[in-house]
Amino acid sequence: THGYLLVHKPYSQITDAHSVLMRNTYIVILIIYVLSFIILLGVHFLIYRPLVKITNAAKQYASGNLDVVIPVNTQDEIGYLSASLNYMSSQLKDMEDYQKKFVANVSHDFRSPLTSIKGYVEAILDGTIPPELQDKYLNIISHEADRLEKLTRSLLVLNDLDERKRMMNIRKFDINDVIKNTANTFEVICSKKNIDLELLLSGRELFVEADMEQIQQVLYNLIDNAIKFSSDSSIIKAETSERHGTVFVSIKDSGVGIPREKQNKIWDRFYKIDSSRGKDRKGTGLGLSIVREIVAAHNQNINVISTEGVGTEFIFTLEKSRGTS
Repeated sequence: THGYLLVHKPYSQITDAHSVLMRNTYIVILIIYVLSFIILLGVHFLIYRPLVKITNAAKQYASGNLDVVIPVNTQDEIGYLSASLNYMSSQLKDMEDYQKKFVANVSHDFRSPLTSIKGYVEAILDGTIPPELQDKYLNIISHEADRLEKLTRSLLVLNDLDERKRMMNIRKFDINDVIKNTANTFEVICSKKNIDLELLLSGRELFVEADMEQIQQVLYNLIDNAIKFSSDSSIIKAETSERHGTVFVSIKDSGVGIPREKQNKIWDRFYKIDSSRGKDRKGTGLGLSIVREIVAAHNQNINVISTEGVGTEFIFTLEKSRGTS
């Protein structure tokens, strides 16, 4: 051993350095703890609790309670999800109310003719109605049976349109020719009421792209409505025109018209204009609903223009066939 080197410093300096180091470490740990606690609180109040409310609300919806409303306090994804679920529940509730109303309306519209049919048949069978009057009441029974058949057919059409079971057969056809053929089916009833059905058609041919069978149904319902609400010796006009690649079809009558406050309701299923406003109002209340569903299925529009005591005009659009003049 040639020698020793001894390095030393006061112990107080070491303890001071240790204290500074540990103090900084404790401060960092405390900051981390506080930040973690704040983050956990944020997750709890901003994510966990809203998700619990959403989960509980979803369970309530699944059990049939659609009156639960989830509070929307933020504009983030949680708030968007809550708003979406609230909208879904309101739509489901509206649908439930609509289904109840729909069933009630169907029951009422079926019950009335069935009651008449049953009453007249029993009266004929037990001799209450004498033989010389039976033909009269048999005609009434036949008329009520026709009403039931028409109502059933309309419900089936609406069901097909609602469920999209009926495939759209889009093809090219002459709308002018379809209007002529549809108008011909009303020749007898127009003659009885002395109604002139005028056709104001654009050109000899006007080709469109649509489901011809469904458009025939639209035309039939609109012309049938126009005849029902027109007085004797009046005029009904069916008109076609073309603007900017779109075909416009108009059915216009000079009947009683529709009150302004009721014009938005005519598209509702089973809605009927007050029967006191004229004759022959024993419809199903489904005709215009079918019309709107068919036109909407074609991604087209239909509008109504009506003035009381002047008349009503329904105008719907169709896509003009490409490559035609």
